[in-house]
Amino acid sequence: MSDVLKIVDLHVSINDKPILRGVNLEMKRGETHALMGPNGSGKSTLGLVIMGHPNYEVTSGEILLNGENVTELEPNERARAGLFMAFQRPVAIPGVRMADFLRHATTNVRNPDRKEGEDLIPMREFRKEIKENMQQLQMDSEFARRYVNDGFSGGEMKRAEILQLAMLQPKFAILDETDSGLDADAVRLASQSINEIGHNKMGLLIITHHDKLLEHNPPNFTHVILGGKIVETGGKELAVELHEKGYERIREQYPEAAKANDDIEEPVEA
Repeated sequence: MSDVLKIVDLHVSINDKPILRGVNLEMKRGETHALMGPNGSGKSTLGLVIMGHPNYEVTSGEILLNGENVTELEPNERARAGLFMAFQRPVAIPGVRMADFLRHATTNVRNPDRKEGEDLIPMREFRKEIKENMQQLQMDSEFARRYVNDGFSGGEMKRAEILQLAMLQPKFAILDETDSGLDADAVRLASQSINEIGHNKMGLLIITHHDKLLEHNPPNFTHVILGGKIVETGGKELAVELHEKGYERIREQYPEAAKANDDIEEPVEA
């Protein structure tokens, strides 16, 4: 049986202000889903809540991974269970080298019952694997010796997130506007790399405003979120329509959600 991530009637608030107002979504491992919507509609909030960001309060609903309710799990427990998120604005961790960070994270995900301090992935095996992935992403070998996101350019941060995706190989990955801040060549490389790393191997939820990241990752399903609810679901043709024509039809067709969207002030990642 395929792994399944299911969001059931999810309501979420921050500082007592409703952001998500009944989100329902089901993904199977191997599927690619695009999540699109205007600014402030709840896209990033949904990704952060799936990963367990502590600033958000789930007021009702469930997040189910293979039937198990993970809503109360800590973020590290969700990561060990097979969930991953590439952040729109990754945080810098001065003093922690990329290689050390990835060796510990990869060991923990592949051996979820491991206690801190126990054996890590053998260094020779880890070096071979990270080198192969970095070559695929056209990353300089010195990159692994740098501190996590410290002084990285926007493009370097995004490639670092994709490198983590390649090493951790989660069951489900949420990619929050991985294309933002990248030039056309960088977006094309990111799109192609995500396809090579994740195609048919994991469930991908790609949060995006554009179609370039979907060039090599055509969605099986495209979801439109407006006012904190998914109001419409279609195939890849819906993503093309939204890119070409915007959200005017969606706003006109779902006026209550459009009004709710105007009241939402979706917080930035923290």
